[in-house]
Amino acid sequence: MRILTIVKQVPDSSAAIRVAAGGKGIDFTGLKLVADPFDEFGVELAVQLREKRSDVTEIVALTLGSEKAAETLRIALAMGADVGIHLCDAKLESFDELYYANTIAQAVHKDGKGFDLILCGKHNIDLDAGAVGPALAEFLDLPHVGAVTGLDIAADGKKFTARRRIEGAEEVVECALPALLTIEKGLVEPRYPSLPNLMKAKKKPMTVWNAGDLLGADGFGVGAKFEAISAPPPRPDCKFIEGEPADMARELVRLLREEAKVL
Repeated sequence: MRILTIVKQVPDSSAAIRVAAGGKGIDFTGLKLVADPFDEFGVELAVQLREKRSDVTEIVALTLGSEKAAETLRIALAMGADVGIHLCDAKLESFDELYYANTIAQAVHKDGKGFDLILCGKHNIDLDAGAVGPALAEFLDLPHVGAVTGLDIAADGKKFTARRRIEGAEEVVECALPALLTIEKGLVEPRYPSLPNLMKAKKKPMTVWNAGDLLGADGFGVGAKFEAISAPPPRPDCKFIEGEPADMARELVRLLREEAKVL
């Protein structure tokens, strides 16, 4: 069984985001970037499957991003992935998740060896759209099960049973492999890569491809780009109303009508 895990480098959820000069994107200067925590669920699941099964032959981690995104691949390799694929080209970077998924699909085709199982997070915490997994499955013509919270793969490696939460119940899905799964929080707990494993990860093979390697140098096209981005406007000062209840009610209605203009 050959497994592909998709990992993305994203801003840390606790980091302060600043708008870049010109308003065309965010300012990455000094911004802490991390592996997306939902994608780490996919890496951990792949490693646990290998620890439990003898038929897992290779775990491949793939990321798309700038040269700095190689740090994310190293984390996946330190967790237990065998090899990395880095799609590194400014032409490939986009905030369009459909474009992002199509680019990864092209890399899967270029790899040419096929995957029995593709894993990624339910969504990424930067855009929070959740379109990458389903779109990638469509581009690769694979069945897809989203937001998986439980997984059992048959002993022969030909089918699996997945569980996921739906409103008021749990849904059980049976499906044949190959397939793509997006992983929900709670299925596994990602391990913390040890320092020795981080050092070993530097020696693991990593392939770097650019746009020309995937679709040729011409006619690749572009995905969606930021036209403009701005920080939320500052919140206005809070206004307190004092006095008797009836007077406060009349003043509140006046403010809502004359200043807030919502009445």
